[in-house]
Amino acid sequence: MRSLKTIVYLSLLFSCSVAILAQPAAPGLIKSEYIYETAPFPECHASTLAESKGTLVTAWFGGTKEKHPDVGIWVSRLEQGKWTTPVEVANGVESASKRYPTWNPVLHQPKTGPLLLFYKVGPSPSTWWGMLMTSSDGGKTWSKPMRLPDGIAGPIKNKPIELNNGELLCPSSTEDKGWRVHFERTADAGKTWQRTEAINDGKEFGVIQPTVFFHPGGKLQSLFRSQQGVVVESWSDDNAKTWGKLSASSLPNPNSGIDGVTLKDGRHLLVYNHVAVKPKKWGDRAPLNVAISKDGKTWDAVFVLETGPPSAEYSYPAVIQTQDGMVHITYTWNRKKVKHVVLDPRKLKLRPITNGVWPE
Repeated sequence: MRSLKTIVYLSLLFSCSVAILAQPAAPGLIKSEYIYETAPFPECHASTLAESKGTLVTAWFGGTKEKHPDVGIWVSRLEQGKWTTPVEVANGVESASKRYPTWNPVLHQPKTGPLLLFYKVGPSPSTWWGMLMTSSDGGKTWSKPMRLPDGIAGPIKNKPIELNNGELLCPSSTEDKGWRVHFERTADAGKTWQRTEAINDGKEFGVIQPTVFFHPGGKLQSLFRSQQGVVVESWSDDNAKTWGKLSASSLPNPNSGIDGVTLKDGRHLLVYNHVAVKPKKWGDRAPLNVAISKDGKTWDAVFVLETGPPSAEYSYPAVIQTQDGMVHITYTWNRKKVKHVVLDPRKLKLRPITNGVWPE
């Protein structure tokens, strides 16, 4: 027979457990999970995701460590609510004696046609080249890899967007002559290409890895990762053929990747590390934050995906909005795992970001 002390202790423990379970989740949070718990590679980075054939598909590069020749492109699919075991679908094997690392996969499901998987192969970001594979069954099987034309890298980190004229606009950048951004476009799912010249000289602002928003009147806005300690922006009035002068936005950037999406309700959602850092310096990649804007200029804090410690790395987010209206985000979790978070944008609580300070 249990003692009175034991009964009281168990009653208190039960009450505390109920209280914890009863606490409301963060506003707008639907799900937070890892894509996998264990994998045959020690490190991973640069995830991407797309909705295809009624399910989610995600990819990333994984291997011994970034830049190591054994780094390949891995894919997982969401089937019946669970992520499938990661499978390597591409690598940089050139011959029995030559293998290069792979980098920065980018998934995109066009309105018509197969799922596209862009990625890079090569010794470094200044020397890599673009590759493309396709899948007609939602990422279960893939075509033979195709090398993109010389000078065409494909979308460098973030997803393409589809323009009103049906062209696929791929935000891209180079790192061989300073950090410079350009844009590539294809009207036939990667068979033929056009590209702009670099829109910056890499001196006033060194920027890479654009993400693109749609604005009323056919305007486009692009935000960039920079070496200047801020998220940098530029605007286009002619379907990304030309871009205006680059300028600093109101948001900080610790020289880390960002990604955004224009929501169905017209607002713009950005995932980034809200970390201030001195120009030309690399900063912490924690916390990882979500902000929303109506005009692309004034931003409201809505969610903190990860808080820290500063020595941690929560980085390189990818974000899409699926047909059901939910926002799906994947990102690097300490280079060990890929994390997947689902948010309901209708339920997110907005708090102004004033003078670049994230509200408590």
